[in-house]
Amino acid sequence: MTPFVYHKPVNVDEGLARLKASSDGAWLAGGMTLLPTLKQRLREVTDLVDLCALHDLTNIQLGANAVTIGAMATHAMIAGHPDMFPALASLAAGIGDPQVRNRGTIGGSLANNDPSADWPAAVLACNATVVTSAGSFAADEFFTGMFSTALSEGALITAVHFEKPARAAYVKFRHPASGYAMAGVFVAVMETGVRVAITGATACIKRWPAAELALTKTFTNESLAGLAFESEDMLGDIHASAAYRAHLANVMLGRAVAKAMV
Repeated sequence: MTPFVYHKPVNVDEGLARLKASSDGAWLAGGMTLLPTLKQRLREVTDLVDLCALHDLTNIQLGANAVTIGAMATHAMIAGHPDMFPALASLAAGIGDPQVRNRGTIGGSLANNDPSADWPAAVLACNATVVTSAGSFAADEFFTGMFSTALSEGALITAVHFEKPARAAYVKFRHPASGYAMAGVFVAVMETGVRVAITGATACIKRWPAAELALTKTFTNESLAGLAFESEDMLGDIHASAAYRAHLANVMLGRAVAKAMV
């Protein structure tokens, strides 16, 4: 790890000013991705702006039909919140291991947009709004590519706003070591119809329009007969081929629909 200047702002405005004044600074949330890359010297920064003292960004606000989660809320906070809607709590509880769940944050996960991360699937399927210091983004506009988002340089995710679905569930096939999704499916029944998001199988989080159309007509596994997940950017590696991940997407979709109906 190369030397850097460490900052610990006490509010968002101070944090934004510290990052803007740096020549090559970075936000530090849970550090689940950033710190290992710094240790391996895969990335170098001049400044780290630690967000851990911004306690306002850990707030979870529940309404009758919506929930707003602060960007610094950890996976463990979300999983353990007594009134969190079940699909989000279940997703959060299945991330990594206890150490990761107690340090990793929803905002950090979304900003990093790892192709196998869980939170992008929830945000996209529930048509959530990502709130940042530079404005808000609808889920369909936020995720732009592998490790890439619409978040402007220097901007900070402050919260994520979810409208509660009528039904929802998330199921993934876990990598046995990392817990990342080799293929994960979040299905949500929203007012405008069913939305289905696939993570872990493609270079960037994807919706599955054919499955959405079939499930909006009839929310049963029988309506999915004959569907096959396809994308031009399927992932294939030593852990699973592109064809196997496509098969897993189909299987996980069926399990997610069954879980949502319980």
